[in-house]
Amino acid sequence: MNNKIEGLPGARIMLVEDDMNLCYVTKDNLEKHGFKVSDFDDGESALEAFNKEHFDLCILDVMLPKLDGFSLAKAIRDKNDDIPIIFLTAKSLKEDKIAGLRLGADDYMTKPFSIEELILKAEIFLRRTRAGHPQLHKNIFNIGAYLFDFQELLLQYKNEEAENLTQKEAELLRYFCQNLNKALKREDILKAVWGDDDYFAGRSLDVFISRLRKYLSKDKSIRIENIHSHGFRMEVEE
Repeated sequence: MNNKIEGLPGARIMLVEDDMNLCYVTKDNLEKHGFKVSDFDDGESALEAFNKEHFDLCILDVMLPKLDGFSLAKAIRDKNDDIPIIFLTAKSLKEDKIAGLRLGADDYMTKPFSIEELILKAEIFLRRTRAGHPQLHKNIFNIGAYLFDFQELLLQYKNEEAENLTQKEAELLRYFCQNLNKALKREDILKAVWGDDDYFAGRSLDVFISRLRKYLSKDKSIRIENIHSHGFRMEVEE
């Protein structure tokens, strides 16, 4: 069985890493899997290239000369909301991870990391983005003043202690985030999250909606509305 992951045809990756040995190894492995990689050793040159060229995914170190990875990610996000961003960093502090995710990063890998895992994530992010569903690759969402980490089942309001969600709460919240400001049919929500739209799943949905409203109640710009005889809609005021 062949487990090799092939890079998507024509996919261009920006790799920003000032450790030349790590940069070479990472670039070499990405290119062996079919990706086209442009590497940079400082944030300023990477940003200059991003403003002039097209890239499909960015892999950024945090500790960079001239312009750090967080500042670079913010500048990239100001120009492009959808391009996937993966941080590579020696920092493992929770505060650093949260800071990066709040800037709009899609994932965060701590050094030393698995090259195979990085390649797999890059391939998944690119496929979902190219399919026209950029939100589907995301595990991290900014909801008003909240940061929602689906993978870690955490919901954090500003700099307060994060709330631990159940798997089903997280799946329901992610479905709302992926369909923000859209009127969602009750049966579609049930099938997407519970896999069934029977009576008992319907009763569970009402309970979980109440829980999410409570979790999100600190930010008055966020509303999960009942739509009579239809379903629900989650809205976030700008």
